[in-house]
Amino acid sequence: MYEDDFMYLQQICNDIHVSLTDKQLECFRIYADLLVEKNKVMNLTTITEMRKIIVRHFYDSLAVSLYLDFSGVRSVIDVGTGAGFPGLPLKIAFPHLRVTLMDSLSKRIGFLNEVIEQCGLTNVEAVHSRAEDLGRDVHFRDRYDVAVSRAVARMSVLCEYSLPFVKKGGIFAAYKSGDIEAELKEAERAIKMLGGQIENVYRFSLPEGEGDRSVVCVRKTVETPAFYPRKAGVPGRKPLK
Repeated sequence: MYEDDFMYLQQICNDIHVSLTDKQLECFRIYADLLVEKNKVMNLTTITEMRKIIVRHFYDSLAVSLYLDFSGVRSVIDVGTGAGFPGLPLKIAFPHLRVTLMDSLSKRIGFLNEVIEQCGLTNVEAVHSRAEDLGRDVHFRDRYDVAVSRAVARMSVLCEYSLPFVKKGGIFAAYKSGDIEAELKEAERAIKMLGGQIENVYRFSLPEGEGDRSVVCVRKTVETPAFYPRKAGVPGRKPLK
């Protein structure tokens, strides 16, 4: 059954035009095993059944490739990566990417480094920091073609965390679930203040009835003003309006 699960991953990835080699499938196996094992001693995910990990974590992370052509992307940052979603599945599926996985909890960074090491991945780093701090670091600000985030926060907050990392002309892709129309309307002014504009909202359904998802693509049209992101904790407490 375990092998069947990863044959299923290959099958559903083919549906989104992502072709996985045996080596890449093995990386996903290692990742899933470590996720389940380490979750026994730290809070990484509420999803521990293998088929659900494949659908709700791996497939969900990769489905953005239906809408963004990663063949032309060189650098990606995952803001608030948690257990590595969506950034680490994207790195496994698209090995040419230079990927930064950022999270504020050091235990999660330790877990990610273990996955990276056991999978033998290169050109990927896990960084322990808050977005508000790293977004002001010249080594990270304005450096990425694409920022992604599956973190749970309002759209205006996610954009303040993420757009400072994106090069002018690049994309921030926010993974969302549920009804987001009111949230997007509420965030329009904040997104403009941060130098972005909503370019597209893509909607898709996960296999096996596991829910509906949206990917909100924000194009960075001008540089984010130097004032943003605000100090640590402020964007979450006082979202831009």
